[in-house]
Amino acid sequence: MEEQALQNRQSAGGGERTRYTLPVAGMTCASCVARVEKGLSRVAGVSSASVNLAAGSATVTVDPSRAGPAELAAAVRNTGYEVPVERTTFPVEGMTCASCVARVERALRKVPGVLAANVNLAARTGTVEYLSGAASSADFRAAVEGAGYSVPAVEPGEDPVARQERMQREEERRLLSRLRAGVVLGVPLLALSHWEMLVGYGSLAITPFGAAILQFLLATPIQFYAGSRYYRGAWTVARHGSTDMNTLVALGTSVAYFYSVVATFFPHWVAAEGLAVHLYYETSAAIIVLVLLGRYFEARARGKTSDAVKKLIGLAPKTARVVRNGGEIDVPIESVAVGDRVVVRPGEKIPVDGAVEEGRSAVDESMLTGEPIPAEKEPGAAVTGGTMNLNGRLVFTATRVGKETVLSRIVAMVREAQGSKPPIGRLADVIASYFVPAVMGVAGLTFLTWYFLGPEPRGTYALVNTIAVLIIACPCAMGLATPTSIMVATGKGAELGILIRDGAALETAQKVDTVVLDKTGTVTRGKPELGRVLPVQGGGLEGEAGERELLRLAASAESGSEHPLAEAVVRGAKEKGIGLASPEEFFSEPGKGIRATVDGRPVRAGNMSWLEEAGVSSEPLAALVAEIAGTGGTPVCVAVDGRAAGVLSVADEIKEGSVEAIRRLREMGLAVVMLTGDNPRTAESVAAKAGIGRVVAGVLPDRKAQEVRALQAEGKVVAMVGDGINDAPALAQADVGMAIGTGTDIAVESGDLVLMGGDLRGVAAAVSLSRATLRNIKQNLFWAFAYNVVLIPVAAGVLYPSFRLLLDPMFAAAAMGMSSVTVVSNALRLRGFRPPA
Repeated sequence: MEEQALQNRQSAGGGERTRYTLPVAGMTCASCVARVEKGLSRVAGVSSASVNLAAGSATVTVDPSRAGPAELAAAVRNTGYEVPVERTTFPVEGMTCASCVARVERALRKVPGVLAANVNLAARTGTVEYLSGAASSADFRAAVEGAGYSVPAVEPGEDPVARQERMQREEERRLLSRLRAGVVLGVPLLALSHWEMLVGYGSLAITPFGAAILQFLLATPIQFYAGSRYYRGAWTVARHGSTDMNTLVALGTSVAYFYSVVATFFPHWVAAEGLAVHLYYETSAAIIVLVLLGRYFEARARGKTSDAVKKLIGLAPKTARVVRNGGEIDVPIESVAVGDRVVVRPGEKIPVDGAVEEGRSAVDESMLTGEPIPAEKEPGAAVTGGTMNLNGRLVFTATRVGKETVLSRIVAMVREAQGSKPPIGRLADVIASYFVPAVMGVAGLTFLTWYFLGPEPRGTYALVNTIAVLIIACPCAMGLATPTSIMVATGKGAELGILIRDGAALETAQKVDTVVLDKTGTVTRGKPELGRVLPVQGGGLEGEAGERELLRLAASAESGSEHPLAEAVVRGAKEKGIGLASPEEFFSEPGKGIRATVDGRPVRAGNMSWLEEAGVSSEPLAALVAEIAGTGGTPVCVAVDGRAAGVLSVADEIKEGSVEAIRRLREMGLAVVMLTGDNPRTAESVAAKAGIGRVVAGVLPDRKAQEVRALQAEGKVVAMVGDGINDAPALAQADVGMAIGTGTDIAVESGDLVLMGGDLRGVAAAVSLSRATLRNIKQNLFWAFAYNVVLIPVAAGVLYPSFRLLLDPMFAAAAMGMSSVTVVSNALRLRGFRPPA
């Protein structure tokens, strides 16, 4: 709806009011309308709310100083309905520091209909969530340009990663071009300015004025060509009444350069002011060259933060071999369509997702799942694009292509996470918004203090120390401290088969102290197998024939159910060669059992309480149930014709690696809790084998979220680990939801983190990665803040009264350039992260 989510401003009752029209999805009746209207009316500042069921929209008049689109959308969601939101990511050029980030984010949030805006300095991107139909890319471009930055043109169909790499190369090329010019001109300038100091007084063959003119000629191209990016950046933000890092560099070097120009051509003016006639051409030139050198090193290092995403993209082959018109032909991977028959030979990569039709082979899926053991593929098995076919020829039907493949979804998810910002990252943004004006204030105070209170030559001291303060201040390191670590960590997680949804999840995971595990499919294999069949003595189904009849009746009744236990019973019966009848009057009660009529006989199967509800005596079953539960099996109680008939044992083996994973979690100081719908004795037996100390058994699916809430009420920070489908409410309730995936059918929407390999050891790896990342971010932030807190006073001359020490502006420039490189290099150390052994 193009007219949706638009806003009008009006004056009402003497105050400004804004009217928003929001799209609302999920409403079906008048009570839905009333519920949404009530929810919106409760928002502070809302004077009226009207919902239109036919149009699927809500029109709200609100005081913009008290609430905006984000608060209104949240109110609608709290009533159980959805506000359609669109999300877009675009490149942003011209940003150099954390204050730039804060400025662009503020501009984007002011666009009508924008719910959230996040700008990533390391990736040079902006990501905006906005109400459907409320804004366009042109609005975002205008907002960014209005803040003093630019949105470069995007080539049609260009991959975001390829675009970022192209922009990275262009930036490195621009920096290198200016850096070369600065070095070529700067080296002779530096030699000329210090010639007599190095060679001896009077050794220079030209007059002092001639030397000054020569320095002027060498320094001017450096100032206005090599340093042009700083002037452009400073002027752009100045036009909007703001400042950033470019302002500091441009101001500091300009003071040194123009002072030197005056001293060159009008030395009597300088002498009249009581200043020493000294030239600082080499100072301004060295500052520009050193800052450019730092920027170049930073750009090179920053490019490495997205290496993991490039590796993922590189997994997919460029072409695919498809069957068309009876023959095999190679086509670009973009030309493969759903339903195409694709041929993969041994040693080739699988191009897209699909289902095997012909052939058998082992497929190496380690690059996606982290699982080192190849997966066997046969007709009917699913294959994933980007994995390696090892030893057999496979023919499969393409089921997902293009952006819908698992690999493409993984790349998109990793990129989204890399562009996100954890709560700790907001600290740098807040400080950065005040940083540059504060530094300019300190520089002004430094000049006045040295000029009026300093020793002679006061003007020279004031000038040099003011330049040092302006140059050494580095908001860049603060802006890079968080995003570089997040980018490297999310990429490393993807390499390990851990997909991280956003930076907030990564930050929260390091606080986790309790891990809740769903039993079936998480701790255990999730594929139960039928064990013993135990008829009740005196139940009329004794002996071998009775056992087979008991199993036939139970399996026939269970054939209408999709529960894993039911499937195990049915599968077990078929393996024994027992023919099954179609059940009649089938009914299933989640968490309890089923009832059906088989060959005219009423059959009930499930737990003991399910049988007791129908008046069946559980006394004959109790001993058999205890015997099966004591060995870790799950008892399935069966009643036929209203009488207890027997118990079937279904066992779900503990998954390989679960015991080791739980040991690792305990060694990391985490409490481990297992949730299951099984009876307590079975659950305790499985927990004892797995090494889990706390068990909550008999939990129905709809109560899992309540159990997580109960743990949170105890003050625990809870991570819930489940299959991402049945456990969705509990995953959503937990502080961190970890969805167990299979690498081919990932429940991406279910958890904050997705463990693709299905291996429980990924939980320990995810928590360890989170801890390492937050430790890295804190190191970066400490360095960024400590650097500025310590060195700005030193540059201002605070050590001079006691130690006669001053900071040369050239050293200040080198320190400023290296501070950003240090932060990025420290973040890159995360590429060497290893999960706990």
